[in-house]
Amino acid sequence: MTMTLPIPDFSRLAPPAGYRLAITGGCGGIGRRLTEVAAAEGLRIAVIDLPGSLERHALPAGVETLPYDARDDESAAQAFAGLAEAWGGALDGLVHLPGYMSPPKPVEDMTAAEIDEALSVNLRSAFLAVKAALPMLRKGAGETGNASGMVIAASGLATLVEKTTGTYSAAKAGIIALAKGLAKENAPEVRANCIAPGAVDTAFLRGGTGRGGDVTPKNEQDFPAGMDNSAMLATIPLGRIAVTDDIVGPVLFLLSEKARFMTGQTLYINGGRLMV
Repeated sequence: MTMTLPIPDFSRLAPPAGYRLAITGGCGGIGRRLTEVAAAEGLRIAVIDLPGSLERHALPAGVETLPYDARDDESAAQAFAGLAEAWGGALDGLVHLPGYMSPPKPVEDMTAAEIDEALSVNLRSAFLAVKAALPMLRKGAGETGNASGMVIAASGLATLVEKTTGTYSAAKAGIIALAKGLAKENAPEVRANCIAPGAVDTAFLRGGTGRGGDVTPKNEQDFPAGMDNSAMLATIPLGRIAVTDDIVGPVLFLLSEKARFMTGQTLYINGGRLMV
């Protein structure tokens, strides 16, 4: 059942107008909503994503766009070099969102190529993005006197591992460990935190392929074909699947000075399905 929810007051959460934010994977469902909200709050936004995704999705006026392949080191370096040239070499925040749900198979049944792909999209991409962005984030901190913020998307499946999600869960658990390492290595100039969403109602969840391909849902139901929605909802105390606004709010909070004493942390956003 689809619920109509009020739009949160994001102005209470967002960083100040003019905050310089890069969003990798900003053309996905969560990324597009984050871009819309952040632009409406006056943030300066750059979206870095696959060329096909940038062509297909209209973004708010004034948003800088840079094409890249999240898995490729040279592509990531070039994208951030282009952004550095356009923005004077400084960033206040980075949100890294690219991810790919690997085939639902037991680890024993996966090929080495499938495992490499899952790790490449979900873990390697984060390493490449933060490596390219860190000099800009440090410069931003030096200019503002405040720590720059980094938010990397992990997943509740990093901790709540299910049958057939072992490889994906391993990659996302690596994200959480990566953020902790980044937090220790780059304090106090840069804060690094994670979000770990549960299921989020996007086209990807409902059957789209994502990854720059067809993101049109293959059905009009609230869940993918074959998913037992009653069983899923029974595990969520708040009784519904997340919508993108449920994720955007915590991301903005982690970027803002309201979270200035948080680093190396993971926010689990799943309606209570996983409590840690």
